[in-house]
Amino acid sequence: QVQLVESGGGLVQAGGSLRLSCSVSGRTFSTYAMGWFRQAPGKEREFVAAISWTSGSTYYADSVKGRFTISRDNAKNAVYLQMNSLKPEDTAVYYCAAGDSWGPTVGELYNYDYWGQGTQVTVSS
Repeated sequence: QVQLVESGGGLVQAGGSLRLSCSVSGRTFSTYAMGWFRQAPGKEREFVAAISWTSGSTYYADSVKGRFTISRDNAKNAVYLQMNSLKPEDTAVYYCAAGDSWGPTVGELYNYDYWGQGTQVTVSS
């Protein structure tokens, strides 16, 4: 089992920044991919960014490229999502996810077996 706890969400004005954190515990040796997803009201959960726990390779959704940065700290068992130049359309609940595969499916929900409870990000215009 892998446990994930997100933090760092909040209310910010458009153009502002937030940094989300995801604390990882449990069987972390079996985790190869860490991802961030988001879900806005009335919409499906969508991929935001992913990072390889071992190599540090990253992958982003086109909608956040150049604005968001995913990173990890292996020593702290934590993953971060730095969000800059936030837009109202970034408003959503953001979820951290962990999976045991890093490959062409890292942008898909089914690549991940474990999920956090989510943290709300609200961007005002």
